[in-house]
Amino acid sequence: MSYKVTLIPGDGTGPEIVETTVKVVEATGVKIDWEIADAGIDIMEKEGTPLPKSTLDSIKKNKVALKGPVTTPIGTGFRSVNVAIRKELDLFACLRPCKTYKGVKSVFEDIDLVVVRENTEDLYAGVEFDENSVEAKQIIELSKNKIRENSAISIKPISAFGTERIVKFAFDYAVKNNRKKVTAVTKANIMKATDGLFYKTAREIAKNYEGKIEYEERLIDNMCMQLVQKPKIYDVIVLPNLYGDILSDLCAGIVGGLGVAPGANLGNDIAVFEAVHGSSPKYKGLNKVNPIALILSAKLMLEYLSEQEAARNLEKAIAKVIFEKKHVTYDLGGTAGTKELGQAIIENLS
Repeated sequence: MSYKVTLIPGDGTGPEIVETTVKVVEATGVKIDWEIADAGIDIMEKEGTPLPKSTLDSIKKNKVALKGPVTTPIGTGFRSVNVAIRKELDLFACLRPCKTYKGVKSVFEDIDLVVVRENTEDLYAGVEFDENSVEAKQIIELSKNKIRENSAISIKPISAFGTERIVKFAFDYAVKNNRKKVTAVTKANIMKATDGLFYKTAREIAKNYEGKIEYEERLIDNMCMQLVQKPKIYDVIVLPNLYGDILSDLCAGIVGGLGVAPGANLGNDIAVFEAVHGSSPKYKGLNKVNPIALILSAKLMLEYLSEQEAARNLEKAIAKVIFEKKHVTYDLGGTAGTKELGQAIIENLS
């Protein structure tokens, strides 16, 4: 059986990481027909947009995509391509496993956490108004002096619908993958309306899983402390968009960094797999960057395609290469390049 998958090389170091990942995936024996699509700074110069309609159409048609990192300008310029893809395709669930591998430097061992982040709402919905805009002035007036004059304003929407489906996703993932506990995380003691609704809705969903999956709640600030003190007591963590983005990086740090942090963005029938880290344009073309995060994302893709044996073999090969440390990149304590690390994984595939 062959799978049709959209392949987005991205920009910066994205193309070289993607090239290595494709070779590794093909070495697993799973047959994939890659359809190349563009996104990022490079294509923007040609088409005037970092996310062409043809790329979205390709993902919609094929239902599965593997995506390299894409640069997001800070403060100015176009909004995040990653966020745009998630919104346009309604990829409401961001799945970010955080797992320790022997050989990756970390103060912890035997960590196996999964962060489930809501992808479409919260402050990342992009409802913002510039300072002194008509809309900002109206909101300032409605706030009855709670907001200072000349403020730029972002609106944080949290819906019962959005919360219900992300929490249900987290519980269903826990059941399917033999997990024991789901922890919902917000700041509901302060944001009683929005984050309060998240908790209220999560509690109702949790009732459907009583006796199967334990449910608990934590406040985001306390959760950060808990994770750096005793991460082993947590399992599946479900959060609104912004908290999930921040906490997934914290969890990546716990297991050794973004170099081993894969990601998946999932909707009802479409999935896009990508590494958590950025495009690192200063290393472009140097054959230096670590491809493991994207290769692990491809492993998640294989699981999604029900190629479980190939996914298991791939993870074993990755773990062996990391442990032996003979062919790893500088961030993992070695001197190998991107291509050499990928080749080592290929040679260890059983």
